Amino acid sequence: MAAYAVFIRNKITNPDEMATYGAKAAKAGRAGMKPLALYGKCETPEGEPAEGVVIIEFPSMDEAKAWYNSDAYQDALKHRKAGSDYRVILTEGFTMPGA
Repeated sequence: MAAYAVFIRNKITNPDEMATYGAKAAKAGRAGMKPLALYGKCETPEGEPAEGVVIIEFPSMDEAKAWYNSDAYQDALKHRKAGSDYRVILTEGFTMPGA
């Protein structure tokens, strides 16, 4: 079953750290990852507004967790945490009955 990593950027606090994060995160890609949304125009009809949203599809929750916990992504993550306020959610998708 597919799984999704949803990144909600609340605020950038250090652009230099975020530039480092972007470069390192790009190198942390894995086979099977599929970007579905990358900081496109977004609206927040409920809750606090988001500065940006990223949604990445993975073949499974295990694959999503393996990517997130990988050494390469963890190396990038420290820069994202030093340069921004984000929420990250890993969630499973679902299969439509009869599909």
